[in-house]
Amino acid sequence: MAIEVVDTLAGVPAGKWNRLAGEDPFLSHEFLSALHETGCASSANGWTPQYLLLKRNGALAGAMPLYLKDHSYGEYVFDWAWADAYYRHGVAYYPKLLCAVPFTPVTGSRLLAAADDDRDTLIAAALDLARSLRVSSLHCLFPTRAEAERMCAHGMMPRTTIQFHWSNRGYGNFDEFLAGFSHDKRKKVKQERRKVSDAGIQFKWLEGAEIQERDWAFFNRCYRKTYRDHRSSPYLNLEFFCRIGKALARSIVMIIAERSGVPVASSLNIRDSQRMCGRYWGALEFHPGLHFETCYYQGIEYCIARGIAAFEGGSRGEHKLARGLVPVETYSAHWLAHPEFAAAIGQFLTRESHGVGHYVDELNERSPFKGTQEHARQAGIASKSN
Repeated sequence: MAIEVVDTLAGVPAGKWNRLAGEDPFLSHEFLSALHETGCASSANGWTPQYLLLKRNGALAGAMPLYLKDHSYGEYVFDWAWADAYYRHGVAYYPKLLCAVPFTPVTGSRLLAAADDDRDTLIAAALDLARSLRVSSLHCLFPTRAEAERMCAHGMMPRTTIQFHWSNRGYGNFDEFLAGFSHDKRKKVKQERRKVSDAGIQFKWLEGAEIQERDWAFFNRCYRKTYRDHRSSPYLNLEFFCRIGKALARSIVMIIAERSGVPVASSLNIRDSQRMCGRYWGALEFHPGLHFETCYYQGIEYCIARGIAAFEGGSRGEHKLARGLVPVETYSAHWLAHPEFAAAIGQFLTRESHGVGHYVDELNERSPFKGTQEHARQAGIASKSN
């Protein structure tokens, strides 16, 4: 058995990698290679691949997507305060080692292996790499809960954050979904949807090969405008979108809003057989309710129509709660080389964890669903006090 560290997936056969990654499109060889080879996640912009490959008798038996990073952009689990504390004490926080899918706050496997022993080997190898590179820290973002617990057994520290997800309870249509809402919350959603419809806006779902180059060009305009409106720089480029549109066609769903036959807004979603993840959106015109319709309601309708079990609305955003997306815990694990900072951050994470529990309780009390606590239990996010 041997561990290799590679800075590109070009030499790793796609089929062998994808057998480890399963059907998760974000972990696929095609998705990750597109990020690297289009320059979106590359050494030039602070994402230097340091992928761990576990080989047994020369055959690929495990892998871990690792990056050497000199900033904390594009991660969605925020450690800016930690970096600032290091800086104020004259200690370097960057570079750090990160296990994640760039720009993708989606839970998935981070220890790509079939056996627990191999997963343990990957964790130990990542910690050894962090020490040998003399980086400040190792972070793993959005692993499964079981993986996070396994990492903590190796001395890493747990962290919990909240996202908002929708669960399909076998709804026949959107009205059946709304039937579970309280009267006032249901009325508000219907009013939001009516405003969009009254503005003459209609929607179409484009899947896979139906998405043409002109559609990608339009979506890219919308995507870049969203970042521009927030005075930020986009992480991804048109070349990346077009590439995954071809390589991962069966996983791509684009929702386009049109007014009088002219496209005015769009959202990009990536799916597998069980879940769909809303990733990006943008609009060239402002209309009340257009954001909620394009990003959430149309995505939920699509999942109902296709029998998809879950819709994930991305990181943060309490506004999603009133639209029927409920709070779900997500996980990360962290190791810091500096013993004093590790102790201080460990204490912070303990306090933060208690705060997250109270936050979930408060969110559940504001749920739009009738019988909130019962719905929460069914969704697997019951109040911690219960």
